[in-house]
Amino acid sequence: MFSKIRNWLFHEDLKKQNLAAFVMLVGSGLGLLASFVLSIESLELAKNSHAVLSCDFSSALSCSAVANHWSAAILGFPNSFIGVMTLPVMVTIAVALLAGTKFPRWFMFAAQIGVSVGFIFALWMFYMSFVEIGVLCPWCLTLDVGMLLIFGSMTRYNILTGVITGKKVKKFVQNDYDIVLLMIIIALAVVMILVKFGDQLL
Repeated sequence: MFSKIRNWLFHEDLKKQNLAAFVMLVGSGLGLLASFVLSIESLELAKNSHAVLSCDFSSALSCSAVANHWSAAILGFPNSFIGVMTLPVMVTIAVALLAGTKFPRWFMFAAQIGVSVGFIFALWMFYMSFVEIGVLCPWCLTLDVGMLLIFGSMTRYNILTGVITGKKVKKFVQNDYDIVLLMIIIALAVVMILVKFGDQLL
């Protein structure tokens, strides 16, 4: 019992794996919260397409402007419903990993594919909001951050545990370069938003 706790706290590989699982849980929680709020607001807009939502702050920050665009319902229903359906699964996986569960390699590889598809979809939605619509949705940005954390932590975990193989990628993660890359992506996104919208955010 105590040896397991000691290994969980101090074993370097386990520390990195558990940290990745914890970040996965945080990202999944953020994404699920954002998806839940966006789903409620989508139902509000379904009743009244001209409704002013709680996250309509300015011409640059408006959930309703994004939600009324065709890209917000790419499958015929609000995209946020996808998050409500899938992100509880990610929360469950993250909690299970933190509890010490060892999933089969095929399961984690399948989860990696699913997370990668979700991350690509989030990137596309950010592009549509940032470039095509020209308006930012605060809760959508929260969901994007959540998906970035999920993708980064899932990839890190799978590399550390050998689900994704390769000496170069493992060394990249062991040196924490993936964390640096994650921070650079977030910083670039913030700079892009500030450069494009500037004073409109206030």
